[in-house]
Amino acid sequence: MSNRNSQQNKQAARERLRAERERQAKKDRMRRQLFVGGAVVAVLAIAGGIGYAVTNMNSDDANQKWRAAAEKKTFAKPANATGPQGTTVVIGDKKAKNTLHVYEDMRCPVCAQFEKYTGPTVLKDIKDGTYKAQFTMGTFLDDNKQMPGAGSKNALSALGAALNVSPQAFLDYKEALYAPKNHPEETDDAFADDQKLIDVAQQVKELKGNTAFEKAVKNGTYDRWALAMSKTFNDTKDVTGTPSFKLNGKKLEVGGNPPMTPDQFTPLVKKELKK
Repeated sequence: MSNRNSQQNKQAARERLRAERERQAKKDRMRRQLFVGGAVVAVLAIAGGIGYAVTNMNSDDANQKWRAAAEKKTFAKPANATGPQGTTVVIGDKKAKNTLHVYEDMRCPVCAQFEKYTGPTVLKDIKDGTYKAQFTMGTFLDDNKQMPGAGSKNALSALGAALNVSPQAFLDYKEALYAPKNHPEETDDAFADDQKLIDVAQQVKELKGNTAFEKAVKNGTYDRWALAMSKTFNDTKDVTGTPSFKLNGKKLEVGGNPPMTPDQFTPLVKKELKK
């Protein structure tokens, strides 16, 4: 009995020692995780702070640029635009009796989705003479307090430079800017960078290596025009967001929302054209 009890006591002692070692090892692992986790949180917090500071710094620089643009004495209107300040942009067969009015913001992610799915339909309709298209571009996303920036204005100014080359260059460049591989997240003010806009332009036949276009982008030749176009958008009282569409003055909507897919868009167009 004594031998048996002695063996049981030894076994029990070994089990207690093993359990204690496991508990201690678990505590050590937890301590290391907390330390590493805390370090990561600290790094992220610092990175976030730096990112916020950089964003604000870039935003301040951009605001200074656009305040200066508003005070420019010279006002350049792109070729292929009409109206007192060149803010009327109509593309397509001038004889087409129908007009599709498109309202977009170049930073708008929903506009990018529309262009991805239904943009080719609109381009085909313009080519076929179903309607001519009028474009009014806004820049209200730059004024969002949570995501301030200058990408909408800067991309619009570059679109003015493309329009000055040709209406087709305008359409092709707008399509390229909205393409999934080029369009940044709404929180990323990538279009505020002139070089980004020039890099995307290399995907457009008429703009690739076009030094006059690139000079206009870098010099902000159409910055004041972009501001004037933005004001035209803001003055359109019945358009509160992008994308928005009017066909012959009638808003195209599905349940109060813009039609996003060809299956939504085309039936609305056909219905209006029958009236």
